[in-house]
Amino acid sequence: MPIHRLNHAVLYVRDLERSVAFYCDVLGFRKVMGMPGAAAFLQAPGSANDHDLGLFQMGEQAGPSPAGRTAVGLYHLAWEVDTLAELERLAVRLAEVGSLVGSSDHSTTKSLYAKDPDGIE
Repeated sequence: MPIHRLNHAVLYVRDLERSVAFYCDVLGFRKVMGMPGAAAFLQAPGSANDHDLGLFQMGEQAGPSPAGRTAVGLYHLAWEVDTLAELERLAVRLAEVGSLVGSSDHSTTKSLYAKDPDGIE
């Protein structure tokens, strides 16, 4: 059987609790497991995955990612929603917390570009 969908993503973050709060409070994820001060595993609303996002704390000393500027690396993650109305609701919510940095129509998909709590787009 071929691969047909990304199951989960893992991100390194400076401040674990701030990142968990962002994904839970703003995007509706729920924390399913964690290791205090080290890692958290979150599930997206409506997901049947064990977890959709893993977050590992690096600490405040961690520098910004050079990906896309001076190094290769992750460009973005795209979360699927059921309707354009839900996409608009999320755009409003991201704008309210100062994390919406843009949007795009890819012809077959539409995307919001959000800044995560560490300022990485």
